[in-house]
Amino acid sequence: MLPSSSMRTQIGTLIIATSGIQFANGFFGTFISLRVALEDFDAIMAGLVLSSYFAGFTVGAVSCGRIIERTGHIRAYAAFAGLAVTATAAMPLMVDALPWLALRSIVGFGCAGIFVTTESWLNAKAQQSERGRIFSLYMVGTFIGLAFGQILVGRTAVETAAPFNLICVLFAIALVMVCTTRAEPPRAVGAPFLPYGRLARAAPIAVVGAALTGLMTSSFYALVPAWMQGEGIKQTTIGLIMLAAVFGGLAFQVPAGRLSDRFDRRLVLAALSVGLAIVALFVVQLPQNLTMIMAGGVLLGGFLSTLYPVCVAHAHDRMPADQVVAVSSRLILVSGLGSVAGPLVGMSIMRRFDIDGVFYLIATAAGLLALLAVGRSFTSSPPPHSERPFDVLAPQTAPLAHDSSGSSHTSELSKGGKVVREASRPK
Repeated sequence: MLPSSSMRTQIGTLIIATSGIQFANGFFGTFISLRVALEDFDAIMAGLVLSSYFAGFTVGAVSCGRIIERTGHIRAYAAFAGLAVTATAAMPLMVDALPWLALRSIVGFGCAGIFVTTESWLNAKAQQSERGRIFSLYMVGTFIGLAFGQILVGRTAVETAAPFNLICVLFAIALVMVCTTRAEPPRAVGAPFLPYGRLARAAPIAVVGAALTGLMTSSFYALVPAWMQGEGIKQTTIGLIMLAAVFGGLAFQVPAGRLSDRFDRRLVLAALSVGLAIVALFVVQLPQNLTMIMAGGVLLGGFLSTLYPVCVAHAHDRMPADQVVAVSSRLILVSGLGSVAGPLVGMSIMRRFDIDGVFYLIATAAGLLALLAVGRSFTSSPPPHSERPFDVLAPQTAPLAHDSSGSSHTSELSKGGKVVREASRPK
């Protein structure tokens, strides 16, 4: 049990508030792709606008820890949420590619800060025996928020300022909830330094995999909705297809995690990559049938969502237990760089191959990752699995913060979203 009803309320408030942020973020990600298509920006500038969120998110993920240490969790949360609200509110006032590029990157920075603050807060306040259950509920809330954000896509007028206003309202509600909670801020602890060269030598597949996964995921979630909008597909249908991808991400997490914790993670990564490549090529040949397209969306979202957490788990197997935070921080940055490149590369390929080019890009990157993972499995023996296993992650997100003791949480979710197993394993 948690130590007090006050602590339960505090943790519940954080989870509910962050679910609201993910609701806004899931909607914003698809909406901005549709809106950019409507604004008819130059292809390069459109790609930059869609990439800018990932650039800001990456910078925030690796730098906002210092802000939290200096100001405290509540003030930092208010500052990050305030940045996101301000930048979002300014976007309909300055409808042009360059202002949107800057403002969207600020939104990404603010969102990263919100998630880092929330996760480090939860880690610090939750008892070790309850941490697995709490993070399971946190991830359920994240998936639900992202999913409802896609449903909202078909219920708003994309060409107006109303979606921006709605996103501001959702951010502001979360801000009010957290800032009015009666809470003693947790103590923030900095992570030890880890040179990139050391991580690349110890777990090269994890580093390459993080970069390629960021590229594939961002190109899919940023460019596919924009293309559908340009093809005259109804917004409701676009929301349903993206919703299918989000639910696919949820459905694949537990079985992929079980395989990853049981077998050589590099072979599991290779198998998942081959599956993704096959599905991406298959989607190109799909008939124009909503049922088939949604099925393809489930499979694409499912495979895409599992690659990064397997890479993270493999890196933790290769590195000492006291480097958990540093390893995750480095991989977030690598993944973020890939995410920035995804819409830019994908937009360039779309000029020649239309939307098929995005799926060819995904298939090529996935095939390359599979070859590298299999090749590496033949040249080095598999490490023993560490006590930090596969973590459940939502699409377009990563575990941004960890407790200073290096403890780990695992969570398994049933099909209905109910927590069926939780564990907390100290290093």
